[in-house]
Amino acid sequence: MTETAPRPTLEAVAARAGVSRATVSRVVNGGDGVRETLVERVRQAVEELGYVPNQAARSLVTKRHDAVAVVIAEPETRVFTDPFFALQLRGISKELTAHDNQLVLLLTEGRADHARVARYLAGGHVDGALVFSLHLDDPLPGLIQGAGVPTVFGGRPDWKDGTPVYVDSDNRGGAREAVRHLVSLGRTRIAHITGALDQTSAVDRLDGYRDVMGDVDTRLIVESDFTPAGGERAMRELLDRCPDVDAVFAANDLTAAGALGVLRESGRRVPEDVAVIGFDDMLLVAERSDPPLTTVRQDIEEMGRLMARLLLRGLDPRGRDENTEGAPSSVILPTTLVRRASA
Repeated sequence: MTETAPRPTLEAVAARAGVSRATVSRVVNGGDGVRETLVERVRQAVEELGYVPNQAARSLVTKRHDAVAVVIAEPETRVFTDPFFALQLRGISKELTAHDNQLVLLLTEGRADHARVARYLAGGHVDGALVFSLHLDDPLPGLIQGAGVPTVFGGRPDWKDGTPVYVDSDNRGGAREAVRHLVSLGRTRIAHITGALDQTSAVDRLDGYRDVMGDVDTRLIVESDFTPAGGERAMRELLDRCPDVDAVFAANDLTAAGALGVLRESGRRVPEDVAVIGFDDMLLVAERSDPPLTTVRQDIEEMGRLMARLLLRGLDPRGRDENTEGAPSSVILPTTLVRRASA
């Protein structure tokens, strides 16, 4: 066993900088009222000694933990296999890191986890929460509200109470653009494989499809769950129902990838026999599909970055942009149709 050197103390930093302990405390905890020359002396002493502030003591002064919980309402098997979550987490992590905040990841495998997450949030371990992939009957929003934790949601919430702050993409508008493109190609039997309809993104994309298709044959709409396996099941069901289908708008790229495999197995050519469009533009999926996937692009990483930015702005009013007044407001990002070989 090796002995470790004692950690430098506030007193040691104060002695090195030639200032009082109280001055060092104000500087390392972000307080005001210290002359810039003294601030520089303290910072130099901190660097020379390798002083690391005690987070617990710092929290008592600042009332902040510099930690944010990221709550994903999905089981870990989904979170760690779906690139959507990796992109959103990357955006969140970049923004939090830039502001010296820690990310605490909380997953909800099932209903039993909701109370655990709520207890953790109410326990004062984090300054706020970023929550996404909610389902319509999810109790998490109510539990989080009861915990009194500042929160920004990923995706449009479905409840009307209060004014939740959220970041989302124009799901309905992007769906309309995708279906209009298929119509412009002369396709007449355009199907839609939905996402999980207990999530607002899937509902909005279905509404966008209906905006263009109107009173469509209900056999052309098959419910799925945003996964490749769900896309496979839905495509087989669709071919059984409507073998004359000539186009498919899938609710996301993973669903579209599953549908492409079934079309290939059935001997149908894409796009000659059936055109296919996805949603997300996750490059690992869209560019590697066979053929490469035409899809609606949403900036998933930017969504995560904006979620974190809105939360941090709400936690620290001094950090707001000069042109921003009042509490942070929700943001809906535009979408763009990216044309590749599948449609």
